[in-house]
Amino acid sequence: MSSPTDLRPYLRTLDAETLADLLHAQAERDPVLRQALESRFAAQGSDVAEAHRLLDTAVLAGNVEYAAKVGSVLDTLQRLLDAGSRADLAPLARRTVDDISEMLEQIDDTSGEVADRLDRAVELYARACVAHPPDPESLAAWILEVEFDGPGWPAIELADFASALGETGIARIQSTVDKVLAEQPSGAKRETAERLREELAEVSGDVDALVAILAAKPPRVDVSLKIVRVLRAAGRHSEAIAHAARALTHDKKEETPPPEKDPVSRKDFDENPAAATYLALREESLEAGCWVAQRKTALARLRELAAGSTEAADELVRALLGEDRADEAWRAAVRFEASLPVRVGLADARSVAHPAETIPVYREHVEELITRKDPNSYREAARQLRKLRTVHKKAGMAEEFSSYLGTLVEIHKRKTRLIAEVKAARIAIPKTVTAPATGRYSE
Repeated sequence: MSSPTDLRPYLRTLDAETLADLLHAQAERDPVLRQALESRFAAQGSDVAEAHRLLDTAVLAGNVEYAAKVGSVLDTLQRLLDAGSRADLAPLARRTVDDISEMLEQIDDTSGEVADRLDRAVELYARACVAHPPDPESLAAWILEVEFDGPGWPAIELADFASALGETGIARIQSTVDKVLAEQPSGAKRETAERLREELAEVSGDVDALVAILAAKPPRVDVSLKIVRVLRAAGRHSEAIAHAARALTHDKKEETPPPEKDPVSRKDFDENPAAATYLALREESLEAGCWVAQRKTALARLRELAAGSTEAADELVRALLGEDRADEAWRAAVRFEASLPVRVGLADARSVAHPAETIPVYREHVEELITRKDPNSYREAARQLRKLRTVHKKAGMAEEFSSYLGTLVEIHKRKTRLIAEVKAARIAIPKTVTAPATGRYSE
C-alpha cells in the first residue's frame, strides 16, 4: 500500500485567501477542526485583551514593575506577529509606544531599561502597520506629531513605515516637511524637517535628490561615505569613485549652531505655571523652533505640581488637552487624581474607544450625585446610569452592570425618589431588590 502524498509543498504555493477558504470549508464539515480553530481565535483575542489590561495598570506601577509589564505586552505582540496573526495589532502596538513615551517624561530612566522597551515597541508597531496598514493619513499625522511636537523620542525610521504609509502618507509627510523648510529658517523644527527630507529621498529612491541633500551638508567623513554608498547602490560606480577622491581633499569642519534663547513667555510660565501660560509658551516656542526643549521642562513642572493638589492636576490635564494629547490627558487625570468633573469630561470622549477604563469614573459620578439628595441630582444620576449601562455593554461587561446596579439599589432602596428616577429612565431594576412600597418622598 503506497503512502499518502505529502500535500504541504503544494499548499505552500497557494495564497493566504485560497488557503483560508479551503480551511474554512473543511471546518464547516469537521466540528473538531472548527472547535480547535475557534479556541485559537479566542486565545488570540484574550491575549490582546490581557495586553491592554496590563497597560491600564502599568502606569500606576514603579519603574521595575512598569518595565516588566510593558515587556510582557511586547512579548505578546511579537509572538502574535511572528505567528502571522490576522488580527489588527497596530492599535495595541501604537498605544504601547505612546504609553512608554509618556512614562519616559515622568521617570528617571538612568538604567535605560524603559527606553530600550520603547525602541522595541516602535519596531513592533512598524511590523504591525505593515501586516495590517492603518489609515495612511492618521499614521502620517502620528509620525509628524512625534517628530515635530514630541519630547525627542521615540526614534522613527521612515523606511520602516514606508509600505504602510503608501503614496498618500508619504505625500502628507512631504507636504509638511516642505512647509516647515519654507517657514523655519533655523531651529529644532527645521533640523527635524531636514532630516525627514533626507529620509523621504531615501524612501522614494530619488538618488539625485538624496545626493544633493547630503552634498549640501558640512563635509564630514560619514556624510561622504554615505554618498559613496548611495551612488554605488544605484550602479553609478564612476561617480562614486570621483566623489570619494574629492572627499579626501576636503577639510572636515563642523558648524556650531547659534545658542537658542528662552522665549519671553517662559518667564510668565515660571511665575504662574498653569495651562494658559503653558499653551502660550508652546505657541511662542513653536515659532522659535525650540518647543522640544521647552516642553520637557515645562511639563515636568506641571507634573510636579499635579502631584500636590487637585487644582494643579486639572491644570496639567487642560494643558495636555490644549495640545490635542487626549490619551496623555486621561492618564494624567487618573494618575494625579484630577477633579471629578474633569475626569467625567474626559471619560465621555474616551468611552468610545476604551469603555472599560471609564467605568470607575462614571460609578464615582453616580455616587457623588446620589449624596446630594435632591430631585435634580437623582434625575442626573439616573441619566448617568443609562450611560454607564451602555459603557458596560461596549466593554462586554453587561452582567457586571446588573450586579453593580443591584448592589447600588439595595444600598439606596429607601431613597424612593431615586428609585423612581431609575425606573423612569427605563433601567430594569434586578428582581432580587425590592424598594419600599411608598409614594412618600423623604430623601
